[in-house]
Amino acid sequence: MKIKEKINLNYDGLIEHGPITIVAFGDSVTHGAVGAGEIFYDTVYHQLLKEKINAVRNYVPVNVINAGIGGITAKDSIGRIDSQVLCHNPDLVIVCFGLNDVNRDLDDYLGSLRVIFERCSAVCDVIFLTPNMLNTYVAPGTEEKYLEYAALTAKVQTEGRMDMYMEKAVALAKEMNVGVCDCYAKWKKLSETEDTTKLLANYINHPKREMHELFAQSLFEMIFDGDERNADGESTMFKAN
Repeated sequence: MKIKEKINLNYDGLIEHGPITIVAFGDSVTHGAVGAGEIFYDTVYHQLLKEKINAVRNYVPVNVINAGIGGITAKDSIGRIDSQVLCHNPDLVIVCFGLNDVNRDLDDYLGSLRVIFERCSAVCDVIFLTPNMLNTYVAPGTEEKYLEYAALTAKVQTEGRMDMYMEKAVALAKEMNVGVCDCYAKWKKLSETEDTTKLLANYINHPKREMHELFAQSLFEMIFDGDERNADGESTMFKAN
C-alpha cells in the first residue's frame, strides 16, 4: 500500500494496516542540527512534515522515526539499515545524504545510495531528498575552529563538486524509480537572488530552523501530489465509517 493511500484510511483500514510510520534516514540536518551545539527536534523537517500530514488528515496517526546522525555518510550508514530503518516496518523512508559524502569518493556515495535505495524500496515507498547547498564563502561569524572547514566547503560548492554529486545522485534515483524531492535545486534557484550562506545557521551546512519548512512543504506536496483531502483541517474522527 502506498503511503498516499494509507493516509486516507478509515477506521477499518487502520485496524487492518495500522498507523503510518515514516523513517527519516540521513545526516546532521535530519538529526536536527542547526547552529553550533544546537539540535532542535521540534523544527526538523520530518517533524514539520508530520504536522502537515495531520493538519489535513488528523484521524490517521503518523509516527516519525529520526534516523539521522550528525557527521555520517551514506556509506557509513549501510550497516544501520536493518537496525535503525527497516526494523520499524516503515511505510516511507526519506533518504537524505550528501553534505558529508561530497568530501568522499563519488563512486562510494553512489554505490551506497544504490544499496540504500534497493534495500528500502523492496519493502516501502522511498523518497530521495536532496539536501541544501553548502556555504559559498567563509562568512563573518563562522566559529574559529571551523574556519578551515568552511573554506573547504565553500570551494566544494563554488567549484561545482556539490552540483556534480547531486546531479549524479538524482540521476541514480530516477534510474532506480525512486522518487526525488529535489530541494537542492530549489536552493540553487534561491541562490540566484539571495545569499544562501546567510540561510545556514552555522554558515557552513546546517540550514536555519525556518528553512526546514522548505524541505517539509516540498515533501508534503510530493506525497499528496495535489490531492489533499480534508484540507480544511476539519476533524475526521466522526467520518471514519
